[in-house]
Amino acid sequence: MSETPSNTLQYRFDGPEDAPVLILGPSLGTTWHMWDRQVPELVKQWRVLRFDLPGHGGAPAHPAGSVAELTARLLATLDALGVQRFGYAGCALGGAVGVELALRHPERLASLVLIAASPRFGTADEFRQRGVIVRTNGLDPIARTSPDRWFTHGFAAAQPAITDWAVQMVRTTDPGCYIAACEALAAFDVRPELGRVGVPTLVLVGSEDQVTGPAEARTLVAGIPDARLAVVPGASHLVPVEQPAAVTDLLVTHFSTAWQPVIDPGTGQIAIPAAPVKPVLAAPPPQPTAPIAEIAPAVAEPQPAGRPDPYDAGLKVRREVLGDAHVDQELAQAGDFSGDFQELLTRYAWGEVWNRPGLDRRSRSCVTLTALVAGGHLEELAFHTRAALRNGLTPDEIKEVLLQAAVYCGIPAASSAFKVAQQVIREETTLAE
Repeated sequence: MSETPSNTLQYRFDGPEDAPVLILGPSLGTTWHMWDRQVPELVKQWRVLRFDLPGHGGAPAHPAGSVAELTARLLATLDALGVQRFGYAGCALGGAVGVELALRHPERLASLVLIAASPRFGTADEFRQRGVIVRTNGLDPIARTSPDRWFTHGFAAAQPAITDWAVQMVRTTDPGCYIAACEALAAFDVRPELGRVGVPTLVLVGSEDQVTGPAEARTLVAGIPDARLAVVPGASHLVPVEQPAAVTDLLVTHFSTAWQPVIDPGTGQIAIPAAPVKPVLAAPPPQPTAPIAEIAPAVAEPQPAGRPDPYDAGLKVRREVLGDAHVDQELAQAGDFSGDFQELLTRYAWGEVWNRPGLDRRSRSCVTLTALVAGGHLEELAFHTRAALRNGLTPDEIKEVLLQAAVYCGIPAASSAFKVAQQVIREETTLAE
């Protein structure tokens, strides 16, 4: 396989060259092999394109720090291949790419399936801490616990070969690309925009999924006007691997019946459909493993208008650096007495200073840690040590900052700082069971 340019993705095709294209997008930590069990049936009707995320499955390690960037690389890949219109099914992070396609590039997308997906994946804090763990300990802790997140306990126990495959798949991922993907998921939030998804959509979820479960699926279905829900019993997060036959049946049924015709922009006439509008198989469509229910559309929330205020930018940076939980606690506790101070802090410290382009966030964390050591502000040092880890400093780099501070700020101050920082680093770099 030739080297993949940094603006495209590693991919493979299966199926007849003259068939309509169906794209399968992977989950974080997986490769295109997660779809192996679906391909034999899908290639009877479609030309299937699978892709790997950057740094996954041997793909070149060109990190992509946002879902929009991943989507742009996918479109650049398709443009190079001459693929204009396609169906798309994506799992988890791959599902986020599917939503991005539907929102920003609807003219390219004929039909959509979102598997184990969500309009917002957990909290930004969770994914940024996962990045801290990988930066500090490598991918081994994440790899060892992946089967618990991806599969039901019964499946993992009965299928040790697949469990081992899952662990090795994560271990061989490039850490920098994994961290960038965590940042992409941390920043992903399309809840206010779901009403603008205009393609037929199937939302598919495992009944036992503890990562992005039925509640998240129902949020997607309630927000997307033309969406249906299928809950697959006895499956967890990686549904296509755990229940391959059920997922294949649902994909075939959806894409066979919900692929939209193309409107020629020059004539305004309906062009040749991009895919069969009826199932090709002579047998009746397979019975879904769970009822597919129509859900009424939700009204999209109005978008904020007006010139951006330093407060808004500051609150965004403050949350990204310190974490949602900490900021929410600070604002909730402020009350009437301290509310004005919190507003000043957010607007000027975070909106004006932390948001300046002159230094990156790693450098600003180094300066902040040193200043807090000098002032003896140990409580603030604790949460800015967490912030430094989120901003990309390693524990070894934080240690060097404190050693440098010891020379200029004094041994007693640095001694107290080391105790605080050591406790925070231990908490932040240990993966919760």
